[in-house]
Amino acid sequence: MVWMIEVNKIYSGHALEVLKTFDDESINICITSPPYWGLRDYKTNPVKWSDGWEGELGAEPDFNQYINHLCDIFDEVKRVLKDDGTCWVNLGDTYGGCSLNSSYGIKAKGETSFLKSVEHLQKTAHTRGKYSKSLLLLPFRFAIEMMNRGWTVRNVIIWQKPNATPSSAKDRFTVDFEYLFFFSKKKKYYFNQQIEPFKSTTLVRCKTGCGLNKGAAYKGLNKENFEKLQQRILNGIIKGKNKRAVWQIATKGYHGAHFATFPKELVEVPIKAGCPINGIVLDPFIGSGTTAVVAQKLNCNYIGIELNPEYIQLANNRIKEGI
Repeated sequence: MVWMIEVNKIYSGHALEVLKTFDDESINICITSPPYWGLRDYKTNPVKWSDGWEGELGAEPDFNQYINHLCDIFDEVKRVLKDDGTCWVNLGDTYGGCSLNSSYGIKAKGETSFLKSVEHLQKTAHTRGKYSKSLLLLPFRFAIEMMNRGWTVRNVIIWQKPNATPSSAKDRFTVDFEYLFFFSKKKKYYFNQQIEPFKSTTLVRCKTGCGLNKGAAYKGLNKENFEKLQQRILNGIIKGKNKRAVWQIATKGYHGAHFATFPKELVEVPIKAGCPINGIVLDPFIGSGTTAVVAQKLNCNYIGIELNPEYIQLANNRIKEGI
């Protein structure tokens, strides 16, 4: 098979511009986690956008501008996806507020552990102040704009983090999850159903016949058909249930210098579901390279895009080591 684009490579540059060089309908699946709005300075040179603004994605002074920039990139992703392709996007939310110190726990001046300065956060202070103490609902604003641009939203998956960072807030609950949106380009698309094994308690109930008297109320099955269902489970004909939309996956760090590393399991499930063997997995914000490592492990090809040269070197080293 001959590819029109070079696979198993990380392309250096602005995702929007690099994607424009790719052929139509050349990618099987996209999975990525773009920069969140107003959170970090990734220490790259400013990018000039079509609306005339210059700066990093996520540093826009208004979150509506961020959503538009982000969806402009996914317009190109939609073009390069095959008609049966899918797109999976992990995106976190943030709160409004005026105080940079209280919102981020950072100094008002100088360098911090993850910022060159707080200047780009100060640019967002006015917009944040309009919605003080309120969640900005950016993931849903993004999903709605994606729908407006022709994407089909198939699932909103909850990535629940059992080891979530504790919160110092005393007037709300600790947020221990993020969203993973599952989009499709067309209504019909490639999807390999993912099965969760039955719990041991389910198998015990099947063996003991527990619940047979309630069989008539079980998904419209009568007692006879319910007994047949139980036997198919016990005989291994039915091996499990369709995977649910709440995924409990612990965050896992990486010894390299990247701040937001995908857990491998969060990438594995979409690739298993959405990419055939030897297909192409795209990550337009590949960062430390987790998507590439997992794609190769699952016998798929990868294409990454990254703006920061230091991250590209980090990712290539990680891919080479297979970790």
